[in-house]
Amino acid sequence: MLWGRCLVSAGRQSCRCKVSFIKRQYGFLPDDVKSLRAVVTPDISKIRNIGIMAHIDAGKTTTTERMLYYSGYTRALGDVDDGDTVTDFMAQERERGITIQSAAVTFDWNSHRINLIDTPGHVDFTLEVERALRVLDGAVAVFDASAGVEAQTMTVWRQAEKHSIPCVCFLNKMDKPAADLKFSMESIRQKLKANPILLQVPVGSGRNFSGVVDLLTNQKLIWRPGSARDDGRVFETHTLDQSVEPELVQEVGEARAALIEQVADVDDEFAELLLTKFSDDFDAVPPVELQEAVRRVTLTRKGVPVLCGSSLRNKGVQPLLDAITAYLPAPDERHHDLVRWYKDDLCALAFKVLHDKQRGPLVFLRIYSGTVKPQTAVHNLNRNCTERMSRLLVPFADQHVEIPSMSAGNIALTVGLKQTVTGDTIVSSKASAAAAARRAQNHGGTGKGEHPSIILSGVEVPEPVFFCTIEPPSTAKQPDLENALSCLQREDPSLKVRVDPDSGQIILCGMGELHIEILHDRIRREYGIETDLGPLQVAYRETVLHEASATNTLDRTVGERRHVVTVQLTVRPAEGAVCEVTFTKELEEQLTAEMKEAVKNGVDSSCLQGPVLGCPVQGISALIQSVTTAAGTSPTMVSACVSRCMLKALRLAGGQVLEPVMSLEVTVGEEHLSAVLGDVAQRRGVVRDIQSRHDSKVLLASAPLAEMMVSPSGSPFGFSDPHGRPVLSSQGYSTALRTLTSGNATFSLELAAYEAMSSQDQNNLLRRAAGLL
Repeated sequence: MLWGRCLVSAGRQSCRCKVSFIKRQYGFLPDDVKSLRAVVTPDISKIRNIGIMAHIDAGKTTTTERMLYYSGYTRALGDVDDGDTVTDFMAQERERGITIQSAAVTFDWNSHRINLIDTPGHVDFTLEVERALRVLDGAVAVFDASAGVEAQTMTVWRQAEKHSIPCVCFLNKMDKPAADLKFSMESIRQKLKANPILLQVPVGSGRNFSGVVDLLTNQKLIWRPGSARDDGRVFETHTLDQSVEPELVQEVGEARAALIEQVADVDDEFAELLLTKFSDDFDAVPPVELQEAVRRVTLTRKGVPVLCGSSLRNKGVQPLLDAITAYLPAPDERHHDLVRWYKDDLCALAFKVLHDKQRGPLVFLRIYSGTVKPQTAVHNLNRNCTERMSRLLVPFADQHVEIPSMSAGNIALTVGLKQTVTGDTIVSSKASAAAAARRAQNHGGTGKGEHPSIILSGVEVPEPVFFCTIEPPSTAKQPDLENALSCLQREDPSLKVRVDPDSGQIILCGMGELHIEILHDRIRREYGIETDLGPLQVAYRETVLHEASATNTLDRTVGERRHVVTVQLTVRPAEGAVCEVTFTKELEEQLTAEMKEAVKNGVDSSCLQGPVLGCPVQGISALIQSVTTAAGTSPTMVSACVSRCMLKALRLAGGQVLEPVMSLEVTVGEEHLSAVLGDVAQRRGVVRDIQSRHDSKVLLASAPLAEMMVSPSGSPFGFSDPHGRPVLSSQGYSTALRTLTSGNATFSLELAAYEAMSSQDQNNLLRRAAGLL
């Protein structure tokens, strides 16, 4: 519906403002630092659970630091370069100047309680963004105003869309010479397929950026250098003057008219208001009415408010905080279907685990219903166990304050839950879960398993793309290393650890070179173990080309007991990254739950090593047609028979190697573009698009990970010598790009998908692998 366009063209008038000046100060005096114990505990409608998400180096952590300072919870402004920010508290984060793990902080602003999670921007730590967005109600997407939408911005935006999270956009770094409002707005519209709604117009550009004009109120907010120790706490509010700033007044009038038109196009209630009450003068719409309309548009995800500022220069953060409370949803405005069955009983989701040397595991909970109190027993539905919660804390990065209770809608930190892991549903008791299940059943809820319809959906964990061996300095340190890896796995589900069945070596599987490097460093610093990492290798996958059936019989006597089992099954290609197991209708009814589990275990074990390269198998479906067993046959023997039968079927179905293909974005000057294009072609890359960004070109391409990570002197596929030691490192492409462009280019890599290798490339890979034997 396009009422807005017609209405604004009929009733638009110029902005007429009276001259006035007010000096405003938000927050507290610098020396008056609030205690976490004083955090307001408002009604659920005044709570905001938000995340800060962006591409790396867009200014997420700096923005978070300013929010804490202006709200009165820190004494000084932290700086990423100085390594003294609140949310980047890990040694590795402060040394590298990047966010590695998400950090939660709690503070209040204008009688609202804000639970904020600062997330990483690096692609290797995308799980941290995923599990944060799973439990949040809203998000602030931070953009570098000179770059607009970047590679990782698109990734985190897709994650937010998957969870239907309303967003507010903040165009940061407006003080940069290349900052471009129109370019950034267009990139949001084109690349994110979003509807950006501009709420502010910047005053000045580049180094002269001094503030913004609020399009809802027509107020100009100016931050003067040198006021209040130049910390941005104090700023001036002016109304616009036609005689002094005619160009700005005209720009604001046009921008406000466009804002009214945009909102009216997507909000029927606001369009009706314009028609009935303000048809003669649309500019007379009260700011409150316009703000309510923008809020409705934001909550329904028909548009995203856009604000401007420069966090590093302490400009524009207070209006951003106002926008968070004004436009993003409260917990009770988000609908979680399963939660209603619990009524006032506790229902919470564990979304993150940290290990503390003194207190043990610290579990982050998002409370959806009920109340959490320390020294109480809770029930874990996923683990089917009861644990005692000894202490309850308010999270504030690495500093926490103990509290007596926490109500629905909040994020809590608990001590004492030793079995709980990421994705587990926590309830008050078995009885409350049973009551919720009965309510769900009475209202038509269905499911399979003990409590299928009352377990909250967990967190999707991406598959690793790199692996390497890790060895302790001595055999005596082996148990310590295993304990350290167990703790790190519980903290980070994207870390996979397995033991090589042939060599007995421990294999680390991670999301990228930086991911594994950070884990290696944490083992040394936090657990005091000097380990050795083997060479980094690409994690290939395998799948099948055709449908194939197989039958296998196992007849084995163990002691005085004879085990006989015959299995018949069919494997076929399927969509997805898993090995799906299904049974015929008759078999589904005949087999016990124990036997079904044994069959699935057999399928899973056979999918760990494919028939081509011994890589994990994905994208197949196994239909179990018959399972015949003699009396007394153990489930273990059934699993073994199924595994052997699966291997037969996989060989008959024909193997196909899948390789991780990366999405590549290179920003380079036009004079070096042809050289970069030639290099991408040599790496089996496919160019998808070439875009312009100011005076530079942005090359978008896809290329195999092994080709992008191999050193300039190395060979593809991760092998560089007859002994099979792969030379894989992000420094490989980084070095090549720096040589081609004389250091005048930047790039980013992100996993796009696993794709089938061509016959020639697969044969080359197999020949290289055969040379290693």
